[in-house]
Amino acid sequence: MSKVPSVVVLDHGSGNVRSVVRALEAAGAHVDLTADRARALEADGLVVPGVGAYAATIAQVRAVGGHRVIEQRLAGGRPVMGICVGLQIMFESGNEHGERSEGLGQWPGEVTRLQADIVPHMGWNSIEAGEGSRLFDGIEDERFYFVHSYAARTWEMERIGPIAAPVVTWAQHGGDRFIAAVENGALTATQFHPEKSGAAGARLLRNWLAGLGADRSGAHA
Repeated sequence: MSKVPSVVVLDHGSGNVRSVVRALEAAGAHVDLTADRARALEADGLVVPGVGAYAATIAQVRAVGGHRVIEQRLAGGRPVMGICVGLQIMFESGNEHGERSEGLGQWPGEVTRLQADIVPHMGWNSIEAGEGSRLFDGIEDERFYFVHSYAARTWEMERIGPIAAPVVTWAQHGGDRFIAAVENGALTATQFHPEKSGAAGARLLRNWLAGLGADRSGAHA
């Protein structure tokens, strides 16, 4: 019998994280919702959820020391997954209503408002899975559930030497193309909500859990 992967969902005050916990449990993980540093470091995987404003989310993550946990895990090649604003804060900065907030800087670039007639982008949408994606294995043609007004709309990270290039998945809303997911060594993130994406989201979470014990070589910047 294979080992049940342990996952910590970082409890930093983000709303409605119970659905994330339930979805991960249904996908086969043992899940703790906590901000305890030791447990977050020891778990096989760490999930960083986020809803609402960029500035508020990054402040909440920093308030519980989550930024240090994320950095320490990634330095050791330990898997981290961001969801929604949890993806956005991995970039250098976010710009909301003309106010810039500093992010975690794992990836270069800025999160900005979607340039579409209808914002927020709310509902089901298809994706353009990046070549070689493990996360979207078997679900490349499925649709996922998005709720957001801001996104990372450019990818600025260049490949470094022999290190595997990140796998970037894209989506479009109102003609505006934005990053839907990134797989970058130990760091994975989705702009959409896998926990609200039905069978496709469940498969994606199982794909991520299956990789927790795998080789996670590659830089996270």
